[in-house]
Amino acid sequence: MSETRTLAELAAIIRSKNAGPFRLTFDILFDDERAFLTVVTANVISRDTMAALFGIDRAQISSIHVLPEGLAIKVTLIRPRAQCAAGETDVYGCQQHVPLMNLSVPLAGNYAPTRG
Repeated sequence: MSETRTLAELAAIIRSKNAGPFRLTFDILFDDERAFLTVVTANVISRDTMAALFGIDRAQISSIHVLPEGLAIKVTLIRPRAQCAAGETDVYGCQQHVPLMNLSVPLAGNYAPTRG
């Protein structure tokens, strides 16, 4: 069995926010290149994973961008409910990232984080 860490243990920042009234964007930012590469190599930020975590169809994932220069991963999805629609509970979209925090990431080889 391989060792794992949660995404929250590997990323410096995990956040969500509005990308207009019909989309949410998620930023996963790293301050450690090895942690970033571990997550990217494990391919845990995918359409299938995001759809499962957020209970949506894969087609609702607008984009996934891996940004090596910024040690970042950016995911945008179509909001399940439009901003301010009846039943919508997070007008700013800033609390939607929580399911990502406990996402299990398998560690490859001799990975040892440099962050404390």
